[in-house]
Amino acid sequence: MVRAMKTDSPALFELPDPGPEPARQTVRAVPVLVPMPAPGPYSYTVPENVHVVPGSIVVVPLGPRKVIGVVWDERGEGGSVDPKKLRPIEHVFDCPPLADDMRVFLDWVAAYTLTPPGYVARMALRAPTAFDPEPMVEGLRLVKSELERMTPARARVIELASDGFAWTRLGLVHAAGVSASVVDGMIAQGAFETVFLPPPPVVAPPDPDYVADRLEGVQKDAARVLIKTVDKGKFSVSLIDGVTGSGKTEVYFEAVAEALKRGKQVLILLPEIALTASFLERFQDRFGSKPAEWHSDLAPRTREKVWRQVVTGEVRVVAGARSALFLPFAELGLIVVDEEHDPAYKQEDRVFYNARDMAVVRARIGDFPTVLVSATPSVESQVNAMQGRYQAIHLPTRFGDAAMPDLRLVDMRRHAPARGGFLSPLMLRGVDATLKKGEQSLLFLNRRGYAPLTLCRVCGHRFQCPQCSSWLVEHRFRGVIQCHQCGYQEKTPEACPECGTLDHLVACGPGVERIAEEVVSHFPDARTIVLSSDMAGGVKRLRLELEAIAKGEADIVIGTQLVAKGHNFPLMTLVGIVDADLGLANGDPRAAERTFQLLHQVTGRAGRTGLKSHGLIQTYQPGHPVMQAIVSGDAEAFYDREISEREKANLPPFGRLASIIISADDRHSAEVHARALRNAAPQAAGITVLGPAEAPLALVRGRYRFRLLVHGQRTSDMQGFLKAMLAAGPKERGSLHVQVDIDPQSFL
Repeated sequence: MVRAMKTDSPALFELPDPGPEPARQTVRAVPVLVPMPAPGPYSYTVPENVHVVPGSIVVVPLGPRKVIGVVWDERGEGGSVDPKKLRPIEHVFDCPPLADDMRVFLDWVAAYTLTPPGYVARMALRAPTAFDPEPMVEGLRLVKSELERMTPARARVIELASDGFAWTRLGLVHAAGVSASVVDGMIAQGAFETVFLPPPPVVAPPDPDYVADRLEGVQKDAARVLIKTVDKGKFSVSLIDGVTGSGKTEVYFEAVAEALKRGKQVLILLPEIALTASFLERFQDRFGSKPAEWHSDLAPRTREKVWRQVVTGEVRVVAGARSALFLPFAELGLIVVDEEHDPAYKQEDRVFYNARDMAVVRARIGDFPTVLVSATPSVESQVNAMQGRYQAIHLPTRFGDAAMPDLRLVDMRRHAPARGGFLSPLMLRGVDATLKKGEQSLLFLNRRGYAPLTLCRVCGHRFQCPQCSSWLVEHRFRGVIQCHQCGYQEKTPEACPECGTLDHLVACGPGVERIAEEVVSHFPDARTIVLSSDMAGGVKRLRLELEAIAKGEADIVIGTQLVAKGHNFPLMTLVGIVDADLGLANGDPRAAERTFQLLHQVTGRAGRTGLKSHGLIQTYQPGHPVMQAIVSGDAEAFYDREISEREKANLPPFGRLASIIISADDRHSAEVHARALRNAAPQAAGITVLGPAEAPLALVRGRYRFRLLVHGQRTSDMQGFLKAMLAAGPKERGSLHVQVDIDPQSFL
C-alpha cells in the first residue's frame, strides 16, 4: 500500500510518466442545406475517408427520414465539436458539385424573395435519380467476320460493323435494316464481343456553323451588336424590341451561335410549353440539332438525363420553362428570355419569383450577358432601356418587308351581334371573305370553356365552386362545369339543385367553345378548330393541332392566349378579337399594359408571310388609349403614357410593391392574423402598408384569404421592413399561413 505524505516538498512517490496525452477525437462539421423551411443549413459531420466540398450533393438524416441536401459554404463552422451532438452525412453522390455562382444565386433568390433557402435549393435538385452517373450501355464490337452460314442480311451487318467501332444492339439492327434475330444469331456464333459504352446524349451537340445566317438589313446589324456583346463575355442586358415577324428569333440565334463557339452553354427561356414545338424546329433548322427541353411535361427519365448532362456539360443548349433557370449549368455563358413580358414567367407557388428578373440576376452573378426579347416589352424593361441600364436593339419592320395587318376597331354599340350571338356582322363578313380567298381566320377570346357562368332562369341560382369564391365554368365539350382556381368539377346538371326546375339553366357570357358553336352555325362547311390549354389530349394534341394549322389544314381557329405568341401560320390573314375589353375590367395596375401586349401579339399572327392581312377588334370602348394605340400602331405613345402614369403613382419600376397573403381554414382567423400583422409593421420613411382587405378571390381551395399591400420608394429596404414586420407579428399556428410576394404580378 502506498500512502502520500502531506508535505510542501515534492511528492515522495510519482506515477510513471504516461507519455504524450492522446489527441482528442475531432470531426469536421459542415453546413448542409436541406429542403425544409429552416432559416439556414444544419450542421452534419463528415465521416472518415469521405470527401465533400461546398456544393456536394449528399444524403443526410433529418428526424426519422433521410433527405437529399447540399453541402453549403462553411461560414465559420467546423472545428472541434462533440461528435455525439451531430449526425453524420450518410451518402455523397458521385455528381459534380453545384458551382460557386449557382450557390450564390440560390442564396440571393432566397434573400430577395424572403423564402427559406432550402426551398430555393430544392428547385435545383428536381431530378434525384440523376445525381449518380448514368449506367454504361452494353454494346457490341465485331471480332469475327467469317461465319458458318453467310446470308445477305449478315453480310450487311458485317460490312457496317467492320469499321472497328462499337454499336448498340438495336442501333446495329436499325442501321443495317435487319431483324433483331439476325444480330442475335451472329452473337451466338461469337461474331461480337461485349463492350460497354457511355450513355448516349439527350440531344446531339448543336453546330453554330450549320447554316449561315440569312439575315438582312437591320436584322444583320442587330445580330452584329449581339455577337459583339457575347464575344466580350461580360455581364450586360440587351433588350430586342421588334414588331411581330421582325426576325427577333433569328437575330438572337446568332448570339447563341457565338456563345457556343466560345465553349459556353446557353439557356433559352420560353413562357409556354406550347411554344416549344415550333421553336425546336426553327432551332434545328439553324443548328442541325434540337436543344434539350426542360418543362413539366417531360417524362421523368428524360428529365433526369437532361439534368445530369447539363451539370456535366454534355448538353450545350437548353430551351425550357421558367424552372430551367435553376438547372446547375457547368459553363453557362448566355441566357435568352423570349417573350420577356409574359406573366407566365412569374411563379406564385411556394417560391414567388419572376424568372425574367432572376435571369438578369443570374447573369450578373455569373458575369455573362443576357438577352430579353419581345414585340411588346414590359414597362420595367422599357424604362431600363430608356435609362441606359439595358442595351436597346430595335427591329421596326417585318422580315422580308412583309406588311403589318390593317387594324380596325369594331364599335359594338353600333355593330351589335345578333340576339344570342357574340360576333358582330362586320366580323362575320370578314371571316366569310377570308374563307372565299382560301385563307385562314383566327378568332381570339381569352376565356376557356363554353361560358363563365351558369344560372337558373327561374330562381337565379348561380353555380359556384364549393371551395373557392369563383363561378363554375361550363365546358360543354366535356360535359362538366369546372372551377378554374382549384380544378373542382362536376357533371353538368340537367336541373337546378336549388329549385329543381328542368331545362331552365342558362349559360351567361361566351368562352371559346361557345364562339366555336356560333362559328359552326354560320360556316358549317369550314374546318373549325378550338385551341385551349384545357382541351382533352394535353400538350401532345395541342402540338399536333398547331402543326395542322401551320400546314393549312384548318380554315377558322378559335383560341385563347396560347395562340397569341410565337406561332407562324403562313395562311393566317384575318385576326378577330372577340372581346378586347376583357382584360381591362379589373383593378390590376398592369391591366392596360397587359391588354395592349396581348392584343398586339394576337393581331401580329396575321400576314407574317407577306399576304395582305386584317385585324378586327370588337370593343365597347373604342376611345380607350389601349384601343387607340393598337389600331394606330403607335406603341411609343402608349408606352410614354403608361410610363408617365406609373411614375406619378410611384408604381414599379419607379416604386416597389410587396404583397402579403394571409390564409386560413376559417375567415375569422385569417382576418385577425392579418390585422395583427398590420399593427406589427414598423415605422419606416417612404413605406406604406395598405389593408388588410379581403382578397378579390377571397376563398381558394377551401382557404380564406386576406391581403396586405406594402408600397415603398424605389430605394426602400423592402426586405428589411418585411422581415421586421413578420418577426414582430404573430406566429403562424394551426392552419394559418403567411406568404410574401415581392414584386407581385397578380392582385387576385
